[in-house]
Amino acid sequence: MIKFLLFCILAALCWPLALIALFVYPLIWLVLLPFKLVGLAVAGVFSVIGAIFMLPAKIVKSIL
Repeated sequence: MIKFLLFCILAALCWPLALIALFVYPLIWLVLLPFKLVGLAVAGVFSVIGAIFMLPAKIVKSIL
């Protein structure tokens, strides 16, 4: 909601800049999308590695 209000203020003060932002934002999002996917994959790999390292501790904890 706050982003919409900021956009409305920008549109009221400087409508050409608001129109440029309206068309450029999706393009920037598309350019950054592969980096977000790579970040998600790397986070998943680190989670799996962390789970593998913590597995012996969890097994010992469940035995005791």
